[in-house]
Amino acid sequence: MTDSDLIPQLLARFDAAQPAGRRRLVALAGGPASGKSTLAETLADALRNVGRDVAVVPMDGFHLDNTLLTQRGLLARKGAPQTFDAAGFVHLVRRLKSEPEVIFPHFDRSRDIAIAGSGCVTESCDTVIVEGNYLLFDADPWRELAALWDVSVRIDLPLDVLRDRLVARWLAYGLDPQAALARAEMNDLTNARSVAQQALPADITVQ
Repeated sequence: MTDSDLIPQLLARFDAAQPAGRRRLVALAGGPASGKSTLAETLADALRNVGRDVAVVPMDGFHLDNTLLTQRGLLARKGAPQTFDAAGFVHLVRRLKSEPEVIFPHFDRSRDIAIAGSGCVTESCDTVIVEGNYLLFDADPWRELAALWDVSVRIDLPLDVLRDRLVARWLAYGLDPQAALARAEMNDLTNARSVAQQALPADITVQ
């Protein structure tokens, strides 16, 4: 799907998917800077406009804290699979399928920290859009997620497009051009390659 009717096509697929649990769980996966957050919010707004009760749950709230990453020698690799509380995230997704109310964390990129207990999926919520890099990732324990999605969507963009977006992101956060390119090349794009090389099948691929 690449044309202007992307949103209606995705919404139609969501409506056709019968939830296996309490509410419909939609996975929106892709590499860093692929547009997951923007697409998730656009889809959520479209669903709200037709009367649906929707929540967006970002995976990034499960980043390990910088202090712990420093202790483990992983701070420079922040965003790699091993720098998340993956088991905790899998547990959250299982709760989303069955529990009436679920509290979840957000990630504050400007402060580079996760904020515990800052989001809530309410009892009335019928659809949750979960967005993150590793929602369709073929490694333990991430691969356990694949069976939990009612619909899975992957955003698949060329690495050069991701590189440009990532450099722009880090420039906006105050890095100089050399540091922004280095951060994109040495960490973010390494993670993007992992996402692509260890990808599990998606129901829908967006390019």
